[in-house]
Amino acid sequence: MITLPDLSITTLSEAYASGTLTPSELVRSLHEKISNVETESENNSSSIWIHRLSEKELLDHAKRLDSLNASTLPLYGIPFAIKDNIDLENSPTTAACPDFKYFANESAYVVQQLINAGAIPIGKTNMDQFATGLVGVRSPYGTPDNACSPKFIPGGSSSGSALAVARDLVTFSLGTDTAGSGRVPASLNNIVGIKPTKGLLSCTGVVPACKSLDCVSIFTKSAKDAESVLQIAASFDPADPYAVENKALTEASPLRSYLSSENESFSFGVPHKSQLNFFGNQEAETLFSQSLHKLEDMGGKRVEIDFSPFLAAASLLYEGPWVAERFVATENILKQSPESFHPITQKIISGGEHLTAASAFKAEYKLKALKRLSDDILKQLDFIITPTNGTIYTKEEVAENPIELNSNLGYYTNFMNLLDFSAVAFPAGFYKNNMPFGVTAFAPAFHDHKLIDLADQFQAYLPIITKKPFPEITPDNIPDGWNPVVVCGAHLEGLALNWQLTQRNAKLWKKTETAPLYNFYALPPIGDKIPPRPGVLRVAEDDSSAISIKVEVWLIPTENFGSFVSNIPAPLGIGKVLLKDGNNYPGFICEPYALDDPTVKNISQLADWRKFISEK
Repeated sequence: MITLPDLSITTLSEAYASGTLTPSELVRSLHEKISNVETESENNSSSIWIHRLSEKELLDHAKRLDSLNASTLPLYGIPFAIKDNIDLENSPTTAACPDFKYFANESAYVVQQLINAGAIPIGKTNMDQFATGLVGVRSPYGTPDNACSPKFIPGGSSSGSALAVARDLVTFSLGTDTAGSGRVPASLNNIVGIKPTKGLLSCTGVVPACKSLDCVSIFTKSAKDAESVLQIAASFDPADPYAVENKALTEASPLRSYLSSENESFSFGVPHKSQLNFFGNQEAETLFSQSLHKLEDMGGKRVEIDFSPFLAAASLLYEGPWVAERFVATENILKQSPESFHPITQKIISGGEHLTAASAFKAEYKLKALKRLSDDILKQLDFIITPTNGTIYTKEEVAENPIELNSNLGYYTNFMNLLDFSAVAFPAGFYKNNMPFGVTAFAPAFHDHKLIDLADQFQAYLPIITKKPFPEITPDNIPDGWNPVVVCGAHLEGLALNWQLTQRNAKLWKKTETAPLYNFYALPPIGDKIPPRPGVLRVAEDDSSAISIKVEVWLIPTENFGSFVSNIPAPLGIGKVLLKDGNNYPGFICEPYALDDPTVKNISQLADWRKFISEK
């Protein structure tokens, strides 16, 4: 089996161009890898797929590329997965309902565009039945394990599509997103999820959930790959009555220009604190706050907004007449064989049978008024940022309370298509239990590329590396792949800059003190962006002013250490700090020239940054 550092479009394209890889070699390797994954019974990984192409079928796709010019195919040899409510020629479509199964005579329009661009379909992925659910557990084909912990739900309804990307089985995947199905599973599995402008991607060949609201979504590991896929997938389909002309492509500026030096500041909306809901999860609230600080560090201006029009619109999706669309989409099979349905799915969809035309018009009038209010709010902003989901749930918790917890996951997602916005969900850190946290940026229709650019800049500003399990640590052992770093100021646990460590998957190792060889200083703030900072300066062993300073030692993945250090402003830097136990570890030190500034305070008598900030 071949070994690649990753399955990104850039990595695969470079390998193909250099001749070190062929599409046939890639699909053979992936076929073997997926087969091996499916034998890992401990994590139930076989539930990712409902139908996989055979090795022969994969090779047929790969060999087709041999006669084509790779330089003219932007997705040459790029593997992708397809949610099983989207047609792939000569493959079954089930929408996670075996009795609904049919074989597609042709591929969905969007799938065909990707294949024409050189992409290779690997198979059809698991989902919440008839795309009804945000939890990922409502399928007769099993529940895929979350990529970060089998204890937690994978998110839905595009569960398998998210997992195929998160577990490096494909480069990208297609899902659908009516109420959050392209964003919630992205957040729960630490990947990027694109909920495009409604109608931007064709829904021809897609089993409808709510036909007037459905969107085909895109999952990738990076915003850059998402942009490449969207450029191909967003092809206008005249056969789709809900398709829209692609202003997002014709009017978009190039990727990575949205936050360029020519546009150094931007404004982003945040719901009023009373309207944010983390469902009792204090960690999620902290992680979201850290994400807002990061956007401010990037040059953003935070604007608190009234989120009530968006929440009111969200309530219409399942409490209003749009449930009738789900009934219309499944009416025949629901009446002929109701036993074919997952019990929760049947309960939700059946509720749409008796809704009246009067209720539909009343809801439409209300939605129009809410649309006007929400558009007026967005006119003053570049985008609005929210958590993608306000908390996380275990499979056991969802089994005990399936309706309410599913509804909670839609708190920040259900309104998006009703109000016709574009949205991008992207990783933003980790909980202490190593589960990922994500945020969603949304803006008016046709702002897709700008939002992807924002996600790209967010990832570039502070790379979110795929998390690695925290190792077992002993006092005398630092495991391979982890770097110690000694911190003594705003990076301490719970303080203003601690997020720069936690979002790099760092772990607090121990609280201790330095050797009695240092003086301790408070450096003044720099503008509004850089708070007061501690300066640690080593002195001679016989210096009577030398003291021990209280510090913390964090372990950070080696691959994240460089990006952490690059954020440190002069006159601070990283050097070796001697601890009282005799160990020397990398840590914050101060260059002596900083003491020439008369505003620098000697706080050696405190020997503890927490004491200094409490006495300010």
